[in-house]
Amino acid sequence: MSHSQVPYDPSVDMSHPNHSAPNLGTPQITAHDVDDPVVYQPPPRSTSGQPPSGNMAGIGLSGGAAGSSDFGPPVPHFLNADTRNSTYSSSSLGRRRRSIAALRDSTYSAGPPVPYKDDPMGRMSGSGPRDMSEKQELYEAPRAKTKRKGVLWFTICCVLIAVLAAIIIPVYFFVIKKSGGSGSGSGSSCTTTGGGQGVLTTGGDGSIVTKSDGPTFIYNNTFGEYWVYDVNNPLNNSARAQSYTPPLSRPWRFGVDKIYGVNLGGWLNLESFISPALYEPFFPRAVDKWTLCEQIMARDGNLDAIANHYATFIVEEDFAQIAAAGLNWVRIPIAFWAIETYPGEPFLAKTSWTYFLKAIEWARKYGIRINLDFHAVPGSQNGWNHSGKLGDMNFLNGVMGVANAQRTLDYIRIMAEFISQPEYKDVIPFFGILNEPQGGTLTKEAMRAFYAEAYKIIRTAGGSGQGNGPVISIHESFFGLGDWVGFLPGADRLAMDSHPYLVFGSFAAGELADFASAPCGNWGDLFGSSMSAFGITAAGEWSHAINDCGLYINAVGRGTRYEGTFPGFTAVLGDCARWNDYTTWTPATKSGLRDLSASTMDVLGDWFFWTWHIGESLATGKVEAPFWSYKLAIQEGWAVTDPRTNLSGAQIGQGVVDAIAEVPSLASFNWPPAAIGGFPNAAVLPTYTATGPVPTLPVPSQPQATPAPTGTTDFGTGWNNAADSGLMHVPIPGCAYPNAWDANNAAVPNC
Repeated sequence: MSHSQVPYDPSVDMSHPNHSAPNLGTPQITAHDVDDPVVYQPPPRSTSGQPPSGNMAGIGLSGGAAGSSDFGPPVPHFLNADTRNSTYSSSSLGRRRRSIAALRDSTYSAGPPVPYKDDPMGRMSGSGPRDMSEKQELYEAPRAKTKRKGVLWFTICCVLIAVLAAIIIPVYFFVIKKSGGSGSGSGSSCTTTGGGQGVLTTGGDGSIVTKSDGPTFIYNNTFGEYWVYDVNNPLNNSARAQSYTPPLSRPWRFGVDKIYGVNLGGWLNLESFISPALYEPFFPRAVDKWTLCEQIMARDGNLDAIANHYATFIVEEDFAQIAAAGLNWVRIPIAFWAIETYPGEPFLAKTSWTYFLKAIEWARKYGIRINLDFHAVPGSQNGWNHSGKLGDMNFLNGVMGVANAQRTLDYIRIMAEFISQPEYKDVIPFFGILNEPQGGTLTKEAMRAFYAEAYKIIRTAGGSGQGNGPVISIHESFFGLGDWVGFLPGADRLAMDSHPYLVFGSFAAGELADFASAPCGNWGDLFGSSMSAFGITAAGEWSHAINDCGLYINAVGRGTRYEGTFPGFTAVLGDCARWNDYTTWTPATKSGLRDLSASTMDVLGDWFFWTWHIGESLATGKVEAPFWSYKLAIQEGWAVTDPRTNLSGAQIGQGVVDAIAEVPSLASFNWPPAAIGGFPNAAVLPTYTATGPVPTLPVPSQPQATPAPTGTTDFGTGWNNAADSGLMHVPIPGCAYPNAWDANNAAVPNC
């Protein structure tokens, strides 16, 4: 089958082979591993720390009984359900540790590395990553002067030799040696060496970074380790974000390595409270991406403003700053219009993917891993503004529910084929296949059938076993983490995603100090139980917010619960002016937010903060939703200085079992499902037919530099498994389908 390039030019060769690797699996975590400093190295903890304290009754957090072991649904994003309350965990708010990590970490220096044969450089022969001790020479203090002329000249010669060594040795070990081959190294099929003349290709704290378009900046990262980028070897996976984070060339060990992540929300999938300046000129008409695109098109005759946002909202320096903050993962929300749009859909098509490719380049450069999150799908999976269109939900619900789900599965397949390629799989080892589907409207059976079908599609694209395709992350759909125990037992690297927020449930006007124990009381049992009973469990979103203050937090023009202006809420708990203006926050306020942040990180274990960057309001020139910006928290002093501050040995969770190629329970799920929301007999509903060409996502273009690269790099073809040759689901010619975004009350067509 020839995969069509209709949505993208130029066309590419689809003969790319399916590169596979042995089923390595992730090792089980044992008591020995906890005591082994090579496997587990928590930072020093305070010996005088006390359990979290505070009167939880005083802040009005309601829910389950204290001590309950049941783990039910967290509060849905933008809904009004209560949060849970439980007992404290045994962990305490430990003291913060100033991190000045060495460039060489003992965790990965004991003996030769384990070969990781399926990364791009695995095609070549050679040794593993080199010892990093020689990097000290890059940052040595200058030698002291003497009064004797002979000694002075001798010293000058030594300094010159040291400078030359500082340039030549790293270039040899990081460029020439790695280009020659590394069994567990990084890679490119290109064997040329060196970067542009006078441009460093690797460096640590204090080094000069040259961006792809020429400007430079200083890399400031006191957590140790190094960035790596060479235009002659752009697939090099040697970069390491921090001393406690494995380099990209080594597999991530779920249950041992901890995810300290942040979302790049509002970048490639816009949200009004994250980028208010785009929405404010059209208030109150632009309430979601659909209406924003309509308004911009009416004003400008094009969507260049959206493209400019993609180009400027997140840039390379952000990735460097994320690594410098001690964070090692990013979760990047993306929408289906990165691939294509249908007639009548106003979104800017086939543009955001270009910037996702930049994200891959920057993540690789700074040793950061990506969780690709499918955030907006055809028809809307929840009816909320971040799904593309505010209002009705038409995914697995209503007349077009099945057809929209078919289209969604095709887009999941296209993305899975791309990220499963050996050139990208080590940078994008995690795939969140659907953000926050609305379980209150969907049927649980339909949601399970969808996830089972998506699982089969992704494993077909990438294969089974460690190193073959991504971890597949499914959101608990607001049914609760406990409802998914026993789903697809024995599945290969299946993870659970939940979004614990204090802000969207019951809350009161308590002081910040009262909230420090809330994460433990609400979520401590939930995530620990899910990790033990289900497997990999991560918090895909959480924030510092203790209330819903902030410009457009609840959508454009909808007010806040805190001030009693949100629909259905009349009680006034306080004035948001205090919380929206971070320039007035006292040291006590910032300290309270740090304690809340540290407590949340401690309880969740593996997490992604929502979000990295909030744009300024046009009206005030300031960030008007400060609770939600990690970048602002760092700048203004309410972020923790080390995300490991409260990590304890009791939190390492369970390892991932070795995968099996066949999952017997998959056979129990039929696709399409027998029933969906609003239709107990889904067989009568219209569907699409698998007769269309399949678009393939573009790969990066060859890097540009002066002098020019000495060779070309194989960036893959965009499609991992050439045997995955099924066609795309497309509308049946002649069928009068209703509006796919507004079909809940439509007549059922006879097709």
